[in-house]
Amino acid sequence: MGYGRDMRWLCGLLVLLVLAPPLLGNNYYLTVLTMCCLNAMIAVGLSLLVGHAGQISLGHAGFYGLAAYTTAALSTTLGVPVGLSMLAGVGVTSGVAALVGLPALKLKGHYLAMATLGFGVILSILFNETVAVTGGPSGFTGIPRLSLFGVEFTSDLSVYYFIIAILGLVVWLSFNILHSRVGRALRALHTSEKAAQAMGIDIARYKLFIFIVSAAFAGLAGVLYAHYLTFIAPASFGFLFSVQLIVMVVLGGMTSVPGSIVGAFFLTVLPEFLRAFESIEILLFGGILVLCMMYLPDGLAGGFHRLWRLLGRLVYVRHSGEDNG
Repeated sequence: MGYGRDMRWLCGLLVLLVLAPPLLGNNYYLTVLTMCCLNAMIAVGLSLLVGHAGQISLGHAGFYGLAAYTTAALSTTLGVPVGLSMLAGVGVTSGVAALVGLPALKLKGHYLAMATLGFGVILSILFNETVAVTGGPSGFTGIPRLSLFGVEFTSDLSVYYFIIAILGLVVWLSFNILHSRVGRALRALHTSEKAAQAMGIDIARYKLFIFIVSAAFAGLAGVLYAHYLTFIAPASFGFLFSVQLIVMVVLGGMTSVPGSIVGAFFLTVLPEFLRAFESIEILLFGGILVLCMMYLPDGLAGGFHRLWRLLGRLVYVRHSGEDNG
């Protein structure tokens, strides 16, 4: 899509999200929609990393949790103002992503996937075992509500609108990256790293940059998650969630930012209708991933695009027939 069309799509998304709460009816659905927006932030970052740069990551649940626990510990245990603790959470996550990315991004394919998976598992163990800091399996309680510059967001609705604004910023930044020289370099290295290097593209620098950006988006979602629910537990940041995130991106369309958002919303809402199958949730997500790869290789975004083109052809043929008649 062109930049202008991307911006129109973003404006349409924000309008829909702003108008949605009165139609939902109760706070439960508002909470689900808020979680959709948080997951969409992470999915957008993964779309940049996986879909456009071609670098797989199974550790983004770890980045999400690291930011959440960082802001929780700073704001609750040390009494740091929420705004500063949130910045620290995103900053720590970005710094750790740089340290992890420097060696890990020298790997390719399933080796990179295994390296990021190992990182996520290590963080999951730390979240569970460092009870004095994280609260262990019982979770971290008493996290203060979201507040910035002396303004406290006392209602779930006010937090929701703030999260919409942050999601809009994340999507806007993503579109600007993709339509810049960086975006062109990412597409080149996704197509062929050797060819990109031959054209003078510093592939190591661009891969590390987009890895850090992707982790920062996950960290941003993590700090908002912590101060929205005021409680976090290690179970929310495990391997299953990393798999869910990948499925969101693949289902929506790996090279489509709007598609990744659609995938995030779909797979966040889906479990609410499948509570009876919670014990086999990982199998369901795996099945969705396999079916999508087989029948929708370019995701829901590609499927919608093909359907739209088909409808356009049918309308054109019908009008042509009427004119000839």
